[in-house]
Amino acid sequence: MIEIPFIAGAIAYALAWLAVRIIVCARRGSVDWKHEALLLLMFANLAVIIRFSFFPFDLVDGHVQPLVFEPGAIFPLRVNLVPFKQLLWFETTRDLVVNLVGNFAMFIPTGIIVPIIWPDLDRFWKAIPAGMLIPICIELAQLPFAVRATDVDDLILNTAGIAVGYMVFALIRRVRKGSLQ
Repeated sequence: MIEIPFIAGAIAYALAWLAVRIIVCARRGSVDWKHEALLLLMFANLAVIIRFSFFPFDLVDGHVQPLVFEPGAIFPLRVNLVPFKQLLWFETTRDLVVNLVGNFAMFIPTGIIVPIIWPDLDRFWKAIPAGMLIPICIELAQLPFAVRATDVDDLILNTAGIAVGYMVFALIRRVRKGSLQ
């Protein structure tokens, strides 16, 4: 069994992000500081998503508990491909509401940020599939962790959050252009 402390995961994520940004800027031969500042929004958004998608939600003695990797417990994979099936498995209404609201709300910023950072993705039919890559990767990355589950409900709720976020982006864009009356 391997325990991955939250702080170690956060540091690894930050270092990986920094390394990628340095490599990209070095290859480009310049740094677009405005774009890098916008990318920090995505960095923060992904940090929140990673925190709540991989590490246990409940704190113990005020601390985030580690992510547990147990090679012998990988199989059978914990995968639910039946929509809304696992929503019936929550022990309390509070747990159900936290799951629904959390999976929806934490992806709203993604729907706003994606078309801002990448203007080529400023249409609904482009931004939603691009944004969906994040929850798809998250769900696939959860497969080897016995304490996590890959669930189509999460993907549905995450995508709904991305769609609402995109609608907020589109509304703000219309207001800024003065076309909303």
